Amino acid sequence: MERITIIDIAKMCGVGVTTVSRAINNHPDISEDTKAMVMKVIKENHYVPNNSARNLKRSASKTIAVLIKGITNPFFNHMIKVFEQEIQRKKYSFILQRVDENQDEIEVAIELEKEKRLKGIVFLGGYFSHSKEKLSQLTVPFVLSTIGMTSEFDLNDYSSVSVDDFKESYKMTDYLINQGHAKIALITASMDDASIGKLRYEGYKKALEDHGLAINEQLIWAMKEDIESYTMENGYTVTKELLESQEEFTAIFAISDNLAVGACKAIFEAGKRVPEDYSVAGFDGLDISFYYNPSLTTIRQPVVEIAEETIKILFDLIHKKITHAHKVFPADLVVRESTKSIL
Repeated sequence: MERITIIDIAKMCGVGVTTVSRAINNHPDISEDTKAMVMKVIKENHYVPNNSARNLKRSASKTIAVLIKGITNPFFNHMIKVFEQEIQRKKYSFILQRVDENQDEIEVAIELEKEKRLKGIVFLGGYFSHSKEKLSQLTVPFVLSTIGMTSEFDLNDYSSVSVDDFKESYKMTDYLINQGHAKIALITASMDDASIGKLRYEGYKKALEDHGLAINEQLIWAMKEDIESYTMENGYTVTKELLESQEEFTAIFAISDNLAVGACKAIFEAGKRVPEDYSVAGFDGLDISFYYNPSLTTIRQPVVEIAEETIKILFDLIHKKITHAHKVFPADLVVRESTKSIL
């Protein structure tokens, strides 16, 4: 049986890992009721706190943690492999920590810092909208990788590696418009997503505006919150509802390849064809985008380069060569069989 962790206890209690830690350490900044509830769950589940951090106070730990939101997303597979290779090549240990969508990755990171004596952290995927005060709670260097950040964040408060999600989304929408598509449906993240989802939505919207096309809110569909984000199932379910809505459109732009594959499945089930009836485009450049039939038009991100640069920046931060850094890679528009001109 897999050993239960403090993160599991936090989820069972419906509190953050910091709260569980306070209960365990009898910290004054926690109510007696909450403390009693946490300790009851700990006892019932036979949880034993990890004291490795306390025992290693005099030893120099060389551990890097990668905290990932969206661990089932195949886009991250190649990146994780590169992270592991590069970290181990530098004679450091590698920890991969899954963070659920409803978890606070900063709290998870703070607890990992204590337990594992981390030297650095990579945050991979997900939304990231924490305040400067929240970020300042981290005491080790960190890099945000493939996490779109909006303008309200100060570039001096963090380091990042990504593509320009706004620009690349604009590029795809512009391509579809130039193929004659004026009614383009968008499968995107919820409107409260302040990172990648928002940036790709804004790129789509700006391209329509620049071409003098009205934005039809009936063609903008957010992923289902009760289905895991960026999955084929989500794209399939959303597209079924889009088709049932009877709203006219000639193309779908899904903000990930997985969503696009799900969209194609829904179109086929409705007795329609891709691209003869509807063009479908994705984003990411996953392997499946090439091997799927029809092969998907997509925005291909330079996955290996992003992963390598992430680790380079992290170790530059660890060795105090830099105080922060930002790298934006260009992506490629790859035109394949799933889209066609209707001019």
